[in-house]
Amino acid sequence: MEVPGPGSRRAAAAAASRLLRTARAPHECWVLPTALLCTYGFFASLRPSEPFLTPYLLGPDKNLTERQVFNEIYPVWTYSYLLLLFPVFLATDYLRYKPVVLLQGLSLIVTWFMLLYAQGLLAVQFLEFFYGIATATEIAYYSYIYSVVDLSKYQKVTSYCRSATLVGFTVGSVLGQILVSVAGWSLFSLNVISLTCVAVAFAVAWFLPMPQKSLFFHHVRPTCQGVNGIKEPTPDRLLVLKVLWDDFLMCYSSRPLLCWSVWWALSTCGYFQVVNYTQGLWEQVLPSRHAAIYNGGVEAVSTLLGAVAVFAVGYIKISWSTWGEMTLSLFSLLIAAAVYVMDTAGNIWVCYASYVVFRIIYMLLITIATLLRTSAWSGMPWCLVSTPSLLWDCRRCSLSL
Repeated sequence: MEVPGPGSRRAAAAAASRLLRTARAPHECWVLPTALLCTYGFFASLRPSEPFLTPYLLGPDKNLTERQVFNEIYPVWTYSYLLLLFPVFLATDYLRYKPVVLLQGLSLIVTWFMLLYAQGLLAVQFLEFFYGIATATEIAYYSYIYSVVDLSKYQKVTSYCRSATLVGFTVGSVLGQILVSVAGWSLFSLNVISLTCVAVAFAVAWFLPMPQKSLFFHHVRPTCQGVNGIKEPTPDRLLVLKVLWDDFLMCYSSRPLLCWSVWWALSTCGYFQVVNYTQGLWEQVLPSRHAAIYNGGVEAVSTLLGAVAVFAVGYIKISWSTWGEMTLSLFSLLIAAAVYVMDTAGNIWVCYASYVVFRIIYMLLITIATLLRTSAWSGMPWCLVSTPSLLWDCRRCSLSL
């Protein structure tokens, strides 16, 4: 047996040291990417005009009819989201997350620029297509952080990233309500502020560290490839798709994961339906042309309370594998009751209260579902579980329109 010399031992020790530093890097450097991503999520969600989108489209700025808005414009978002979700899922992993985050920011800029200056039914439909791109690429925002932080930080960074978007939406809703009710600003001016905020988010996204690995196409670290001068080949694309399919089958053979995914698909379909058309319901109960509306305040309260609940999830010590299904059942019943009351009540304040309860419970359970996925099935990517569920709920939404 050949005994390695001192030079070989030093080289091996140096290589081991490099690998150790590489392995520790995600654990030590999780603060910067998390802070940048949360800043991006905050400004991308800070859109004061969004709670007033339906009154804006029905008002003098766009002068569209209710039939055009609800039957010909809003469904474009659903179909475009459905069409783009799976290609975006593959592109997110292949491009290593950051370019897709940038695409989301750019799509939001195009959406709000067109919302300001586009006129006519066809132009607004194109606007909804770009918004479909922005929402489909949201998967990159929520999966990016898992490629740059250690597994032990998943629970905290999940709550931080979701809380950032919820707080951003809350601040935007409060700002919009104050500017409309107190300062008397026009809805056009709110869209100018929204465009500015999404532009800031797009600028922040450029500073995000580029992940060196992804779960399928780029799963080998560059620092490891250079050890001993041997560079491992890039995985074949067809082989990656086969591995993806095998992982998908293995992933959904888990009964708890399948249960949460079915709930995810059904509840998200219902959530999209309620959020898309609740402003139309409020318009019927209390038309904005005849009375003061508080859409922004309601959105702010529901999002703020939801953000508090989501943030608290990161610090709750409970066995979700034991209590998860009971929590799922009880809170799903409360969601159904809230939607029923909102639909049947003829009082605007009852509608507002039901909507607040509906959003808080939904955001809480979605965060718990994400946490269960990332902690119990850390070998599977977040987007692998969520994409089929979202494809199903988008299909159900499109069939119901």
